[in-house]
Amino acid sequence: MTETTVPTAQSAGAAQTAEDAAFAAEVREWLADNLTGEFAELKGLGGPGREHEAFEARLAWDRHLAAAGWTCLGWPKEYGGRGATMNQQVLFHLEYARSGAPARVSHIGEELLGPTLIAFGTEEQKKRFLPGIRNVTELWCQGYSEPGAGSDLAGVSTSARLDGDRWVINGQKVWTSLAHLSDWCFVVARTEAGSKRHKGLSYLLVPMHQDGIDVRPIIQLTGTSEFNEVFFADATTDADLIVGEQGEGWKVAMGTLAFERGVATLGQQVQFAGELSALVELAERNGAAQDPAIRERLTRAWVGLEVMRAHAARTLGEGNTEIAGAPSVAKLVWAQWHRRLGELAMEVRGAPSLLAAGGSYDESDPFDEWQRLFLFTRADTIYGGSDEIQRNIIAERVLGLPREARP
Repeated sequence: MTETTVPTAQSAGAAQTAEDAAFAAEVREWLADNLTGEFAELKGLGGPGREHEAFEARLAWDRHLAAAGWTCLGWPKEYGGRGATMNQQVLFHLEYARSGAPARVSHIGEELLGPTLIAFGTEEQKKRFLPGIRNVTELWCQGYSEPGAGSDLAGVSTSARLDGDRWVINGQKVWTSLAHLSDWCFVVARTEAGSKRHKGLSYLLVPMHQDGIDVRPIIQLTGTSEFNEVFFADATTDADLIVGEQGEGWKVAMGTLAFERGVATLGQQVQFAGELSALVELAERNGAAQDPAIRERLTRAWVGLEVMRAHAARTLGEGNTEIAGAPSVAKLVWAQWHRRLGELAMEVRGAPSLLAAGGSYDESDPFDEWQRLFLFTRADTIYGGSDEIQRNIIAERVLGLPREARP
């Protein structure tokens, strides 16, 4: 069987210097010293399809990380970060995965909105919001997708009009991750009546705890409700809580997506490596690894993971952030890979994968970890920009092919 383990820094594209080695040792030692007591019980919790697990305790863990300076590593020091290099960020994710530490709850604020505000926000906005993100005292969600504008973000119809010193927002968002637990939402809304497609959009920061917002959970195949519908009925936010100029929301929104598919994917790849390693162990334990077809698919999964790492190393290195189409390629690579891993997990489990592990689908948690992985990964090629949309972006904007016919 091909050996599959949580990657080394070198395999993840991080060539260690003495300084990097010392940094990794510091992370490793801190995690060993702190994943103890009540936090030891959190190990392994909160993965895909399991965001509901021990949320309050994981929030406390995130705040413990923040108090020790282990959040927002890549942010500039003047905004509360550590100014960590790309290599050091890779090393942190590697050590974090090896320790078994729980899935973070503050990803959207730390990895998406924070970098967006640093790049596009006013100094007042940075002073107001970055400390709360860094200290994990304010949680964020992303208001992009709509029932009629999922991967086609330019089709947004949620509207916002300026009424004195307030924006008044009406419309609906969907597939809003963790909206039910969030304090704020960054919302792409149409602020110029009659505008179409990329024109007339603005990027607004909206408080979630107000009468004009209704959050309704969407029950997923896993039985959990990470995703939500969010309805805005004359919801409001301050006039100055617009990131970038009015009508420039498309540019800011694309900046956020670039961050989402950039450094933020490093931790995701380490998670994937851990899942593959555990699946290989399961195949060896239950005998599935003796099947040549299973062995080949496990090996192909390992190769695919190496391709993913190589792409990240090539496109996320210093000075490589402007490679055309790289974020779309990255989304295609990891989404297809992870979806196939979920399918392979069912093959490795064999006939037992067809039965609810809890004995009944009426149970509150009827699935085992592999069944949850399979069910959750069915959505990987849809959320975050569907595969079809990513291929169109590459074809039209990178290769210069004719645009797909649109209504």
